[in-house]
Amino acid sequence: MSFKKRGYVVAEVSKKAEASLQHGHPWIYDAEVKNLDGKPENGDIVDVVSGRGRFLGSGMYNSHSKIRIRLLSRNANDKFDAAFFERRIRYAWEYRKTVMGDDLDCCRIIFGEADTFPGLTVDKFHDILVTQTLSLGLEKRKDMIFPLLYKVLTEDGQKIRGIFERNDVKVRELEGMEQGKGFYALEGTEIPDSTNVIITENGIKYHVDFENGQKTGFFLDQKYNRLAVSRIAKGRRVLDCFTHTGSFAMNAVMGGADHVCAVDISQDAIAMAKRNAGLNGIENKMSFECANVFDLLSSMNGREGYDFIILDPPAFTKSRSTVESAVRGYKEINLRAMKLLPHGGYLATCSCSHFMTEQLFEEMLRSAALDAHVSLRRIEYRQQSPDHPVLYNVPETEYLKFYLFQVV
Repeated sequence: MSFKKRGYVVAEVSKKAEASLQHGHPWIYDAEVKNLDGKPENGDIVDVVSGRGRFLGSGMYNSHSKIRIRLLSRNANDKFDAAFFERRIRYAWEYRKTVMGDDLDCCRIIFGEADTFPGLTVDKFHDILVTQTLSLGLEKRKDMIFPLLYKVLTEDGQKIRGIFERNDVKVRELEGMEQGKGFYALEGTEIPDSTNVIITENGIKYHVDFENGQKTGFFLDQKYNRLAVSRIAKGRRVLDCFTHTGSFAMNAVMGGADHVCAVDISQDAIAMAKRNAGLNGIENKMSFECANVFDLLSSMNGREGYDFIILDPPAFTKSRSTVESAVRGYKEINLRAMKLLPHGGYLATCSCSHFMTEQLFEEMLRSAALDAHVSLRRIEYRQQSPDHPVLYNVPETEYLKFYLFQVV
């Protein structure tokens, strides 16, 4: 190897990894590391070079992970100290302030690779930060990063009462880390008595259980898609399927819907949706049903009068191997919804799986419309809100697809 700097172990990578890095992707897989000039500890920074010794970047090494190196920087002059990470946090926060405006009561502050923090998620729920750390390299540096998060936000006038870690995900074990959750002890913060907080999104209030709720406690990525639903809900009877916390349903109510029925198979989800409706004083404009959406749509015959159906299911696939069955599931619920809607009715439908690509989803929708003997007039195609930015060279950051149609 002809390159060595700053005493870091140097990792020589394959031509395939070199090409991937040059195209902007930050991951180097286990089989792509051809040589190491030392024995790095897991979580250490290593310098990455091509077979000819050309510097390609610096990243975090982990022999436990199939992703052997996660790139942190492509600048040979970077030092991975507190100043480096504070600069990255400030970039991320300034970006959110720009794209989200003044509506920052709840938002994603750090979105992993899209913010050059590989494997780290940070969500803001009012005055609580909820983190999820999925890379060993950043786990080892969280005692540097978390105080800097607190510093950057509080210096900008944000009140931060505590930091809660949601590391109760199995993927941590693939990185050689244990699962767990709990408050992070940090000077200037406290350990609240409750793990529930009230947030405000689009002018609507929600209870968030950041200890036990899905992911980090609430799905922030549909924020502006909920507003899109609100804009066309006026005067309509709305069926919100897979309602979860009632977010789409309540946005439809706020948009002037005549009535909204919120459906979920989980009794806990229905209880939370009811609680959120009560928090906003709109429970009299809604009904709630605990039911399997597939069965419910099959049992309906259109006489219920719904002219706007919202389909926001959980990810039917989390790997390439199950995409085919996922397509069948998506088609089934969309086909049933299309058959129920009257001529001129509206359909909102989405997928939150990266593996269910835009092309696959649209092919499924065309097939469902053909079988339902309807045509779809597309109103909007949307993705995740901009606090979950998409990096074009990192396709894993692009996952949410949201469509609004009129059935004609």
